[in-house]
Amino acid sequence: MLRFILKRIAQSLVVIIGVTILAFLLIRIAPGNPARMMLPEGASDEEVAAMEKELGLDRPLYEQYWMYITNVLKGDLGTSIIYQKPVKDIILGRLPATVKLSAAAIVISLTISIPLGIYAGSHQGKPADFLAMFFALFGQSMSPVWLSVLLIYVFSTKLGWLPALGYGGLKHILLPAFTLGYPIAAKIVRLGRSGMIDTLCEDYITATHAKGISPGMVRWKYAFKNALIPIITLVGLQIGSLLAGTVVVETVFAWPGLGQLTNMAVGNRDYALVQSMLLFVACAFTVINLIVDIINSFIDPRITLK
Repeated sequence: MLRFILKRIAQSLVVIIGVTILAFLLIRIAPGNPARMMLPEGASDEEVAAMEKELGLDRPLYEQYWMYITNVLKGDLGTSIIYQKPVKDIILGRLPATVKLSAAAIVISLTISIPLGIYAGSHQGKPADFLAMFFALFGQSMSPVWLSVLLIYVFSTKLGWLPALGYGGLKHILLPAFTLGYPIAAKIVRLGRSGMIDTLCEDYITATHAKGISPGMVRWKYAFKNALIPIITLVGLQIGSLLAGTVVVETVFAWPGLGQLTNMAVGNRDYALVQSMLLFVACAFTVINLIVDIINSFIDPRITLK
């Protein structure tokens, strides 16, 4: 077990190092001059050259990368061109809103999907199974933009039950959280259903039925545990994706999180902010995957043998 965990930590560190190189290079090959962007409009070539020297852009690429990675390890992610503030402070200021939205989306998706997927897999071919599959296919086929507009039109414009835009309490979070959570719920329903169908065909499940154990106990105590492993993996991946994939939803609903921040940074060519967002999201995704693998190894010790 310990060997498996150490191996996964080492692999995660390699991925993070690769991400830092990729984030560094993507900004360097992007069009535009970061030094000129940081200066007032109409700055002279001499002023641009002086700024390039200050930023280290006149040095060889390997020296620039060393400066970059050294600053990152010190917690210095640079200064935002738009906000004229340290990038670290901007990200930390926006992070709670995205975490709040992502957590609400995951809670909504799990509350709906796990019971529905398990029940559908246990009643294959019955009306409940067809309804669950319709729910899943409909959720996976919809664009977040279209779903956002539909929800705003129905629940804000027509019914007036929920606010269409803005950051706030429960009423403000329901629409964007459901927009993010529904596609995730659709994936979990399909995965949970197929996992239950496969698990219920196992020999040990047949043996539990032969012992006279009730079908409900078989489903939730014995079959559910094995069907849960791919669901945990998927949820972990989706949590990482939510941190990067809230751009559309946060922009549509005017939710002041990392997604909206990324959209603004790209539109304004805020190089330091874009670079740091790439790094932050990739690191978060890698760490979440590591945690998921460790959790799965405790649920099913056979994973450590792979």
